[in-house]
Amino acid sequence: MAEIEQIDIEEFAIRLAALATVIDVREVEEYTEAHVPGAILIPLSELAHRVDELPEGDLHIICKSGGRSLKACEHLSLLGRSATNVAGGTLAWIQSGRETLSGLERG
Repeated sequence: MAEIEQIDIEEFAIRLAALATVIDVREVEEYTEAHVPGAILIPLSELAHRVDELPEGDLHIICKSGGRSLKACEHLSLLGRSATNVAGGTLAWIQSGRETLSGLERG
């Protein structure tokens, strides 16, 4: 298996500003509480059945702290997709003081 690229919140913020595609693999309740603006919700539990919904190109995968997103990246890598794990996840994003959205809006 190819090594999964992992980036920290600082690098993620740079890529997000450059319009990176972000997939949030947390559950709906977690996402609606707070999420990164622009993140597309596809829970890890549904990912295998919803791969066809993923946009083309490089994906940045985020969860609460980085564990589920790493599993998602490994799965996507096996399918030949380029996926980068956001280490620290949404918790690190919030702790950095950056903007979040609530509810189902993507922003």
